[in-house]
Amino acid sequence: MMRTAVWIVAGLVALVAAGIGAFVFHTITYFRRSMTAVWRAGFVEKQVTINGSEFNYAEGPDNGPALLLIHGQGVDWQNYARVLPDLAAHYHVFAVDCYGHGRSARVPEKYTAAALGSELAQFMREVIGETAVVSGHSSGGLLAVWLAANAPDTVRGVVLEDPPLFTTTLPRAAKTWNYVDLATTAHNFVQSSEPDFVTYQVRHGKFYALFKELQPRLTQSVLTYRAKHPHEPVKVFYMPPVMNELWRGLQTYDPQFGVSFYDGSWNDGFDQADALRRIGVPAVLIHTNWQYDEDGILMAAMDDKDAERARSLIPNVEFVKVDSGHGFHFEKPNDFVQIMVNFLPTLRETKTH
Repeated sequence: MMRTAVWIVAGLVALVAAGIGAFVFHTITYFRRSMTAVWRAGFVEKQVTINGSEFNYAEGPDNGPALLLIHGQGVDWQNYARVLPDLAAHYHVFAVDCYGHGRSARVPEKYTAAALGSELAQFMREVIGETAVVSGHSSGGLLAVWLAANAPDTVRGVVLEDPPLFTTTLPRAAKTWNYVDLATTAHNFVQSSEPDFVTYQVRHGKFYALFKELQPRLTQSVLTYRAKHPHEPVKVFYMPPVMNELWRGLQTYDPQFGVSFYDGSWNDGFDQADALRRIGVPAVLIHTNWQYDEDGILMAAMDDKDAERARSLIPNVEFVKVDSGHGFHFEKPNDFVQIMVNFLPTLRETKTH
């Protein structure tokens, strides 16, 4: 009986150890494995100069209508790695690094929706060469709105993945998580003499307080890794991929981009409500989970009222509510791909009319 109990305990310990080992392996290798699948699917990374500034982007095989993917603030085109191989089976995918992100140029004078949107429209005309579906996540969703409203010759349809509609405009913006965390930290960093934004962000960002008792250990883990590997993205083996993905994006992020959200200049010349009314192509609006904290800070891109207001303004829109965090395409890639595939018949119907 005792021997049986020992074997049971040993088996449970082995299962726990195996589970921990699998988690660590998944966390440390998620990016390499995802990108291996991207390259095998036929994607090629390229560069093009638009109006004197370089865009870095990836292009997949020509298997359908053109699709431009625009990432959100703080990441890059590779943030779409989990969905790119499947999307490439249905679309001719172009995934771009916005200015101030990834390998694209750092040009603070172009860190507004209007300026960056205008550059992306030119990118579409010169590189894609045909009307495209534009799918933008977060701030990329705002750029998709701008493109559909102001460069209709480039856009065939839009998929707006949890864009911060109406919540990036001051004074409303000051009660949102992006403002109190990334935008404020970026502003303060630019005003400081600190040399490294990743180190500054982990020391001063409001985000880390969410981890409560774990905060000191997590902060020290990031700082230790950064000190040993100053030219590599931070990796913390006990944190999930969604966390390590944020640190990966910060490696090449220009904090001046965040300043444009802090001082409100991102919205110069960009009336979001007016732009939504002028979207003349089929649209999908995706809304993820949201909540307010005890201080009344919106811990999301939009609340239900914002989403409903946007829904009411877009003339031809399908609204999709999903049970997911803000990074829907990263957190639930299969569900995101399905939405994009389901959008194809709408495009065919529109083209025949």
